[in-house]
Amino acid sequence: MSFNENAGLDTSQVSSGGGRGKMVIGGGAGLVILVLGLVFGVDTSGLLGSSDPSEPSGASTIGARCRTGADANRDVECRVVGTVNSVQAFWAQALPTYGTEYSPAQTVLYSGQTASACGTASNAVGPFYCPTDKQVYIDASFFDELTSRYGADDGALAQEYVVAHEYGHHIQDELGLLGAAQNDRQGADSGSVRVELMADCLAGVWAHGASTTTDRAGRTLLKPLTAQDIDSALSAAAAVGDDRIQQKAQGRVDPESWTHGSAAQRQTWFTTGYRTGNLKACNTLDAATL
Repeated sequence: MSFNENAGLDTSQVSSGGGRGKMVIGGGAGLVILVLGLVFGVDTSGLLGSSDPSEPSGASTIGARCRTGADANRDVECRVVGTVNSVQAFWAQALPTYGTEYSPAQTVLYSGQTASACGTASNAVGPFYCPTDKQVYIDASFFDELTSRYGADDGALAQEYVVAHEYGHHIQDELGLLGAAQNDRQGADSGSVRVELMADCLAGVWAHGASTTTDRAGRTLLKPLTAQDIDSALSAAAAVGDDRIQQKAQGRVDPESWTHGSAAQRQTWFTTGYRTGNLKACNTLDAATL
């Protein structure tokens, strides 16, 4: 999904993390967190160690590098900025129609690792939303891993879907639904899976209306989606399905340990959100089947 080249980017919604914090965690646990992180963790407290303050990363230059939609089309970190702008503009308009005002959430764009209120954010963990500080954490190098290791294509909407998914967790937090993941954390029909699939659906709801979002000057941020864009998003959703991750990591699939849902489920719920454009269609918590 391409940005309109003359659209303006608001880098105040994205802050920079660090690059060299110390992660206090053992190697065995690190492998588990790697797998969990690659399928988009929500709250990693209890799994992640503490970290020392970190030095500023290259993300600190985003204010100079990321000014327009043209920058977002050529630079992955600027694309994160533009996507954050679009997602937040969308939900600021859409969420009040469902009876809830939208509270903006900052994205921390870092390189390597940095501290969060949920523990250490690192490039081994992958993108996640921390409900304790209500921030999204992203190391843009994850997108290379998503393509090279897990088979998603390198299209823009594959990357934008990741950002929109994490903001889906923020929407769940705003609606008081995020805690359902903690009540039942593993299994094909678990609360965790239902919460993750809902975030996929909410990403699809954003995609449905993304081309209507505007910058602060009223210029449209994104061009209309194409069939190729949707294929890119679906490739990312499939790549981070529990069954795909497990098959690659251990050579077998164990639904009893799922936390995020299968590749097919993640594609189905993103598609549901995209086709309907309706938050109410994303009620995975009460869905009879996933």
